[in-house]
Amino acid sequence: MTPVVFATPFLGFNTLRFIRAAAALPGVKLGLVTASPAEAIPADLRPHIAAHYGIADGMDPQQIADGTRWLAGQLGGCHRLLGMFEQLQVPLGEVRDALGIPGMGAAAARNFRDKSRMKDALRAAGLPCARHALVSSVAAAVAFAEQVGLPMIVKPPDGAGSVATHRADDIETLKRVVAGGLGGGRPVLCEEFVQGLERSFEVISVGGEPVWHSLTMYDPQPIRVVENPWIQWTVCLPREVDDPAFDDVRRSGFAALKALGQGTGLSHMEWFRRPDGSLAISEIAARPPGAQIMRLMSFAGEVDFYQKWARLMVHDAFEPPPRTYAVGAAFLRGQGRGRVKAVRGLEAAQQRVAGLVVEVQMPRVGMFPTGSYEGEGYVIVRHPETAVVRQALRDIIEHVRVDLG
Repeated sequence: MTPVVFATPFLGFNTLRFIRAAAALPGVKLGLVTASPAEAIPADLRPHIAAHYGIADGMDPQQIADGTRWLAGQLGGCHRLLGMFEQLQVPLGEVRDALGIPGMGAAAARNFRDKSRMKDALRAAGLPCARHALVSSVAAAVAFAEQVGLPMIVKPPDGAGSVATHRADDIETLKRVVAGGLGGGRPVLCEEFVQGLERSFEVISVGGEPVWHSLTMYDPQPIRVVENPWIQWTVCLPREVDDPAFDDVRRSGFAALKALGQGTGLSHMEWFRRPDGSLAISEIAARPPGAQIMRLMSFAGEVDFYQKWARLMVHDAFEPPPRTYAVGAAFLRGQGRGRVKAVRGLEAAQQRVAGLVVEVQMPRVGMFPTGSYEGEGYVIVRHPETAVVRQALRDIIEHVRVDLG
């Protein structure tokens, strides 16, 4: 049996997908270190968890290390230490380094986690990315704005998923958001605002070599989605991922992963196509993507990508799936304030996208807004033609409305 430890601060719905995939690998004996109690493990999953170790802080590397040591004693060792949250990657790297567990160490994890350090490494490698400055004062932020102009993006250097990311269109807004982010002596990252179409680039690497990739298209940009909680938005995974139009993305993306020290894993890069056609890398994460992209990749190749990820991380093995379909997700977000009181336009949307829907999570009347950029529900559609999928996504967000009140 292969002993594996999975670390997670809590047992959310999406996290359980990854845990189930790891537990289902043939010959794997899985231990779980988490701040969630053993009673929180779903009943159908409990027989597949060989051992559980509870900790108080699911992000503390010392507690994770203590739990991993204990679990290794129960399992007969620890072949791999897994975790899928971006905020967890540096702590996991520290534990791997301390316990001699194969996988990404702390130095490489910091290259991905610290966005200022990341961009320094990318620019040193001659790769295109937004101009940036790590600032520790409002005055330094204003001085940087005088160099690159406004608008500007302000965010934590170790942020994730556009959380605490702000756009400053004028100096007064810049001063306010920078001052608000400097608490506790921590610096903030200021970046030039890149105009253009925002996309993502997912790569499977084995031993530092890219062996498979995928692409998605955001509409609109995630920063607009974060700033406007009422905006319904879409993610489309085109079928034509090998189109020559993406050659520069592949070259820059693969080179960026090498510069940052990617070994074996699944990475998620966000990038822009500027109006002049040039490329700008936004940032790269050494973890699975959010925004239902794992589900999209699963439906595109008719495979379970959670299982693909688990086998990659445990056995360094990956068999590239075919790209059979274009797939997209439309995210449904509440309009107004309060709980969900109605979902309108379903019938009209269903008539327009009949036969294309493969997965639905509808907002429930009475539920509170999630506060997430994924909103209160989503619809996933697929078709062999990318244009058909993109039109279906537009039809859904134009006709379905989630009323709060």
